[in-house]
Order: sequence, then C-alpha cells, then structure tokens
Amino acid sequence: MESNPDTTSATCTFEKNALVQQLYGQQNSHLARIAEALKVSIDARGNAVFIQGDSTAVALAENLLDQLYELVENNYPLFPEDVDYALNALTADHRVRLKEIFLDTLFVTAKNRLITPKSPNQKAYIEAIRNYDIVFGIGPAGTGKTYLAMAMAVFALSKGRVNRIILTRPAVEAGEALGFLPGDIAEKVDPYLRPLYDALHDMMRFEKTSRLIEKGVIEVAPLAFMRGRTLNDAFIILDEAQNTTSEQMKMFLTRIGFNSKVVVTGDITQTDLPAGKASGLIESKQILQGIEGIRFVFFSKKDVVRHKLVQEIIRAYEELDLRKQGNKHQ
Repeated sequence: MESNPDTTSATCTFEKNALVQQLYGQQNSHLARIAEALKVSIDARGNAVFIQGDSTAVALAENLLDQLYELVENNYPLFPEDVDYALNALTADHRVRLKEIFLDTLFVTAKNRLITPKSPNQKAYIEAIRNYDIVFGIGPAGTGKTYLAMAMAVFALSKGRVNRIILTRPAVEAGEALGFLPGDIAEKVDPYLRPLYDALHDMMRFEKTSRLIEKGVIEVAPLAFMRGRTLNDAFIILDEAQNTTSEQMKMFLTRIGFNSKVVVTGDITQTDLPAGKASGLIESKQILQGIEGIRFVFFSKKDVVRHKLVQEIIRAYEELDLRKQGNKHQ
C-alpha cells in the first residue's frame, strides 16, 4: 500500500525529568487529549515524544508540546482544560506565544488558584482594562468577560488603586414575571445579581466578601440604583449590558467620576429586552468606538472557557441564525 505523502513524523525531546510528568499529565492524559483532538499518533518514551500523522497536525502538536513545556518550566500548574485552551489558541494562530498569555497572573484566589487569561482575546481584554478607563467586552457566554473583569476589580481593590467595587446588572425579566417572585424588592432582584456574587465568592472567602459588602466597599446592585450618583475612586462592572436600554446605558456611562474604571460586558445575541426596544450595548458599539479612552474587545466561541460542548452549542445556534437569515431573504 502506498504511503500518504501528507503523513509525517516528529520528535520532541525534553530535558528535565521532573517536568515531563506534568507535561504528559496523569497516565499521559494530556498527550491523549492532544492526540484525540488533532487525530495524530503520540507515543511517549521517557523524555521523548514521537508524533505521527497529517503534516499540519504534527507541526501543530509539536508547537503545542514545546510551548506547554515552556509553561511548566515557569511553574505553571497545567490542567487538562489548559491543554484545550492552548490548542484552541494555536489552532487559530500558530504564531501565538502561550507564555505571554498564560503567565499573566491576574489574581490568586482564596483557594490558591491562579486566574490568568486563556486566549489571545482574553489577553487583549486584560491589557485593555489595564490601559483604558472604559472597556466593553462583547461576546458569547463562557468567554470570561465578567470573571476576568471581576479578577481585575478585586486586584485593584487589594492594591489600593480603588476604594470600592460596584457590580451592577439590569434586572430584566427573561420569561419570568418579576412581580410574582416572593419577598421585598431586594429579594426580588437578588436572583439577577447572583452570578456576580458567585464570581466574587470564587475569588475571596465568603466571610471576607460578606464583610466588605456590609461596609459598602463592595456593592452589588441593580442598574436602576445607579441613577443620580457620581462614582469616584471605584472599579465598576456593568454585566449583561445587552439588556440595558439606550437611556439606561447613557445614564450609566455618565455616572463615572474621577479615578474610576468601568468594564461593560454583554452578549448582543442574547437580548431579553421587549420587542421593539433597542439594546444600549448595541447602540454603544455603533457610536462609541471612535472615542479615545474607550476600548472594545470582541470575543468569539474560540474564547469559551467552559465545558467544550459550550463551543459546539454556540456554533449550532450561530448556524441556526444564519439559516433563519437566509430564509428571510428568499
């Protein structure tokens, strides 16, 4: 049988025995993950890894292993999902330097877990937050928009760069009537703010978070509560901004005072506003991109850092939207 001319092989050799197991994963699970994703054969023998398969896939696997080894050399704790994120990044652009992304530690959680960007767009987002006063992060669910912004806010507070953190969301009814929920107004809107609390508790101990909320150092409130205020010396995150109206977005953005940083996050494909109501986030995207000091960062399904099936779900809905648009034009 004739050999496939596109089939090739490569060998990666690594110097430090102590790091090889971290690179390979438990029972070579990281290598198996790469082999399955790229449809190549990977065989590890001691410090050497032999790769065989399609020439493009082999080159990608070789590049990936070399760069992952560089991460573990720099004491990066490599988890299975990191292998997936790295593979996504290099598949999109083989020139990406994983070291520049993964070693940019934003914050260390109460559980001693590092929070770092996992894709070039996440890295660009972090750099934008560092360098601009107002940043918009727009893209699908699971791309780390709110979580990374929260990490930057907690870091800024811990370093004394701001005096408080303000987290806000529009309380928009998504298929359920707010008036029928039990309790007073605070209890009614609490479910809308719960994801912000969850992210906070993931980064700080529950007791510390509760204490800072009691003191007003951290405020979690519906967007309507921002009206009439001037927000100085604060790190402010507006989450789920696709559900703001044009008037609400203008109100929010004009609350910003001195020494404050604002991050606005949202997914313009998941608007829960009533029919006929324009999204303030979509309008902002159209009219504010030319203003110096404001930065927009756009995420795609390739930046998803949740279960890998989330990427497939997003892709399926994107294809459905395209089919619907095609049917409209027929």
